[in-house]
Amino acid sequence: MPRFFIDEMPENRVIITGEDAQHIGRSLRMRRGEKITACCQGTDIECEIVEITSDSVECEVIGKFPSPAEPGIKVTLFMALPKSDKMELIVQKSVELGVSRIVPVLTARCISRPDRKSLEGKISRWQKIALSAAKQSGRGLIPEVCQAIGFEECLDCASKLDRAFFFYEKGGESLSKIWKDGAGTVGLIVGPEGGFEPEEAASSEAHGILTASLGKRILRCETAPLAALSAIMLLSGDI
Repeated sequence: MPRFFIDEMPENRVIITGEDAQHIGRSLRMRRGEKITACCQGTDIECEIVEITSDSVECEVIGKFPSPAEPGIKVTLFMALPKSDKMELIVQKSVELGVSRIVPVLTARCISRPDRKSLEGKISRWQKIALSAAKQSGRGLIPEVCQAIGFEECLDCASKLDRAFFFYEKGGESLSKIWKDGAGTVGLIVGPEGGFEPEEAASSEAHGILTASLGKRILRCETAPLAALSAIMLLSGDI
């Protein structure tokens, strides 16, 4: 059943406009009486098309239920800004794996340091990639790609979650040893190509964030967040 994202939870009717409406009518050639799924913040809404025009599709709500594709925990990925287009891959695959939010972070060793205008354009691009990945993977919500923040702000945000992990290339405990069930919100802090400065690791520990390891092998900065996210989803029972 085709899936489309909407911004507000409906009562009895769903109205889809813009490119999605054109896709339903022109590309999919759907007609009255056929069914689609509208997704709103983790809820799947089964709908039946009752009217189609050139620029809108009106649907009657048949039922609402939690999206089965959404994990039981909300994971925020705090990703140190990598160079080139690596962030595009990280966003796409993180959304497929179940991330809830992605926060770009500027750390001491980040090579990529775009100006504000350029960064805004990148974030807009990453959000579109998140939307596409959410549709492809059957997600019930579109993970948010947030504005970039500094490292100390990252630690402040992560420390407010139920549990947070700082993945340090120079050591840390295995996730399987320090993971505890019961967390509803989890933060993952992953470094750039050059890793973290020792001072950043010390500051993370001072914020009460657990220092974790992804094993003895050296992972690329685009591999590490996907490995961490996969491990968290396994430990939490999502996969």
